[in-house]
Amino acid sequence: MQESGCCLEHPAATKFRIHVMAGQWDQAEVDLNELKPLVQSTNGLLHMRFLLLEQKYLELLEDGKLLEALTVLRQELTPLKYNVERIHTLSGYLMCSSFEDLRIKAAWEGKGVLSRSKLLDKLQTFLPPSVMLPPRRLQTLLQQAIELQKERCLYHNTRLEPNFASISLLADHVCTRKQFPCCTRQILTDHCNEVWFCRFSNDGTKLATGSKDSTVIIWQVDQESHKLRVLRALEGHTYGASYLAWSPDDTFLIACGPDDCSDLWLWNAQTGELRVKMSQSHEDSLTCAAWNPDSKRFVTGGQRGQFYQCDLDGNVLDSWEGVRVQCLWCLSDGKTVLASDTHQRIRSYNFEDLTDRNIVQEDHPVMSFSVSRNGRLALLNVATQGVHLWDLQDRVLIRRYQGVTQGFYTIHSCFGGSNDDFLASGSEDHNVYVWHRKSELPIAVLSGHARTVNCITWNPQLPSMFASGSDDGTVRIWGPVPSSEEDAEDAVSTMEN
Repeated sequence: MQESGCCLEHPAATKFRIHVMAGQWDQAEVDLNELKPLVQSTNGLLHMRFLLLEQKYLELLEDGKLLEALTVLRQELTPLKYNVERIHTLSGYLMCSSFEDLRIKAAWEGKGVLSRSKLLDKLQTFLPPSVMLPPRRLQTLLQQAIELQKERCLYHNTRLEPNFASISLLADHVCTRKQFPCCTRQILTDHCNEVWFCRFSNDGTKLATGSKDSTVIIWQVDQESHKLRVLRALEGHTYGASYLAWSPDDTFLIACGPDDCSDLWLWNAQTGELRVKMSQSHEDSLTCAAWNPDSKRFVTGGQRGQFYQCDLDGNVLDSWEGVRVQCLWCLSDGKTVLASDTHQRIRSYNFEDLTDRNIVQEDHPVMSFSVSRNGRLALLNVATQGVHLWDLQDRVLIRRYQGVTQGFYTIHSCFGGSNDDFLASGSEDHNVYVWHRKSELPIAVLSGHARTVNCITWNPQLPSMFASGSDDGTVRIWGPVPSSEEDAEDAVSTMEN
């Protein structure tokens, strides 16, 4: 303030702060009278005086000046006729045997900078910010500046830090494209036909891929090298595996087939054993599924009007008649299921009170959708329109993203990155598109696949990794540009293989 000539608070407030921090209570009371016209609430002045005298009383007790403390209690605090219950409590502290006993019973930090700083924080709330600077205001401003820079950084993909330890204030924050997963780090070629679906497990240690070749492959993710290797193959999906769903605890994996498939496979992902093959009727079409948060129930359905809630043995617990389901998602409340249907909408179904209501209405078919981790946003792949972002709480369309080619193929997009700040989608033009959530234009268009890219899945624990599955029969693992020559050669050799 002296250097800049910028007055941040009233001179009386500055004096008040100095006297409080020095424990000069008589002078602080004089300052308080000077601030009287500036106090916001009617009984604010009374409350502030009470807080000052309370601190004065406690410090006298700690110093062992019992008579002086008793005088403050009887002749200064009690005549205020404010918070009589608290005065009774304060009087009980006269019986404390030591200052440690006082600190424990009063839940107080003791005489000194810490307790006086906390007192100032309370006193400041009764004064406008223009009169007395709010506590830690400079730190707040710097934190806001850093968060604003991160929000404006298109490639920022690390969790927001609450402190300044990893941030330099000497230059504006910026992440480069090289730090973002824009490079093919590995190509998985074990499927011998179109790859229709891929999904990382919730703990990020495994990737499941489903193909037209009738197999589901579970891959192990090496947490250090970020390379994937085959863990096990699950076979026998006659019509191919077009949708996969991990249970929240990653114990089980559901595999569904395309439109003409009436079966659903429930695998134990840990052992590779088939828990149950479920089929209610040969006329069913069970093409999608979603897990309840308890990992003990799931919902499944299809476009022929089936919509079931089942247990781990495939027994139907509840059903909803006549709902032609395109895609499903269970919310974290354990009772609400979102379902896109053939009426170009997403509806909410409550399996407890059997109510349903419209959440999203589009003008074209909703081919698939996914929901952000906080349950607030939904990302839709809309036929002939591309990728749309909806706010599920306010039930409004937030943004239409540009670039992707979407006809009537089912393409699965996803949220990703540390804070779900990014969106990624496949496309019929063979590319992978990545957007920052707040920008309609893609920040990356990634080539490499030779045919339609059907599905993208972002690793929920490794923000710098996502996978894409394509009709060209491959799964590509994307990551940042290799930092060392050895890693770069490894990535090249993987791509050549």
